[in-house]
Amino acid sequence: MSGSRIGVREYRHRRRELMRLAGADAAVLLAAAPPRLRNGDTCWPYRQDSDFLYLTGFDEPQAVLALLPGRAAGQCVLFCRERDTAAERWDGGWLGPEGAVRMLGVDDAFPIADIDEILPGMLEGRARLYCHFGREAAFDAQLLAWLRRLRASHGGARAPQEMLALGHLLHELRLFKSPAERALLREAARIGMDGHRAAWAALRPGAHEYTVEAAFTGAVRAAGARPSYPPIVAAGSNACVLHYARNDAPLRSGDLLLLDAGAEWQGYASDITRTLPVGGRFGTAQRALYRLVLEAQQAALACIRPGRTWEDFHDAARTVLVEGLCALRLLEGPPRQALARGHYRRYFPHKTGHWLGLDVHDAGDYRIHGEPRVLEPGMVLTVEPGLYIPADDAGVPARYRGTGIRIEDDVAVTATGAEVLTAALPGDPDALEEALSVARRAA
Repeated sequence: MSGSRIGVREYRHRRRELMRLAGADAAVLLAAAPPRLRNGDTCWPYRQDSDFLYLTGFDEPQAVLALLPGRAAGQCVLFCRERDTAAERWDGGWLGPEGAVRMLGVDDAFPIADIDEILPGMLEGRARLYCHFGREAAFDAQLLAWLRRLRASHGGARAPQEMLALGHLLHELRLFKSPAERALLREAARIGMDGHRAAWAALRPGAHEYTVEAAFTGAVRAAGARPSYPPIVAAGSNACVLHYARNDAPLRSGDLLLLDAGAEWQGYASDITRTLPVGGRFGTAQRALYRLVLEAQQAALACIRPGRTWEDFHDAARTVLVEGLCALRLLEGPPRQALARGHYRRYFPHKTGHWLGLDVHDAGDYRIHGEPRVLEPGMVLTVEPGLYIPADDAGVPARYRGTGIRIEDDVAVTATGAEVLTAALPGDPDALEEALSVARRAA
């Protein structure tokens, strides 16, 4: 079912797989994300740590997950807040330990207030401890206190002798998306595309970048989702700032607008970029650059299939861009020389994609033993070539200056090739102009 939730059975499977990788004599500890202050005493909307969410589906702070392979009394133990009627009146309902066992499928749960008394004994005799040491200072201090307590015991207690980074084991699991995860990513893509279409209806000369942002965010929130990252709404030369965030400039006819915005649905993200003409039609120079970026993306997409590497699709996009820039005389010399010297980086400074999942820039290694990662079914990534010609670049004709273009789609690697999750959102310039016209008439 589209947008279906991850079931308890899948969370149990993930935890079992992680324990299998860690080994029977290991322990795994993971802390929930703490609330984050925005300013004063006001917090940002709570977002669970993605690793914690991946293993539990639990969306509350003040919790610790302990995985203890082979433990007779239960291998998966959650420490979380006890129910508190007075506090819940302010913050909403909590699961509590009993609810966690009932709803999350963990083997046992205890009050987080009792963790200092209970958890150290659970670590006794374990040879290795996997954790995210260095991520949260407060949890690091608590963990070190538990280990000191074990080592100082006079009863012969044996503390773990090795502390190992959890990231590699866990992130290798997260890299390969299950069918349920892919369904959530498709839904995140659908909602994100609807948000883009709503934003197009607000795109007109005289409006502002924040008007477009508001239209996108409103459509995403109306669908029950939220933006997966702060939208980049960059008009004119602002699009040459890769992580532009002000979103407050006026929209002028003759400029392009780069809209980089995605939706988060039940923790899973989409990441979509389209570049559109504010006045409704691409100029001649704009169209030439746009078609070049589109051809680069098509070349990259043709490389997305099992057996190809992470670098293959980047190289394909880069080759097309360099050849086009040389043909337009924006780069000097033959394309091979421009590639070798890296001059193209002035206009294409980033890679052509990244992993996508619970995080917009999702977990997973890009290289294995120094070699580019081979693509496999179940991986999900973005494909996003771009060109950015600074407004002050006196070395190019004035008609190209101050132009930023990026086209980004979300792609799942399948057994036979690739599924473009965002294919329903037009990318061709003629189709974009028509879709923009339809959106404006409907507004």
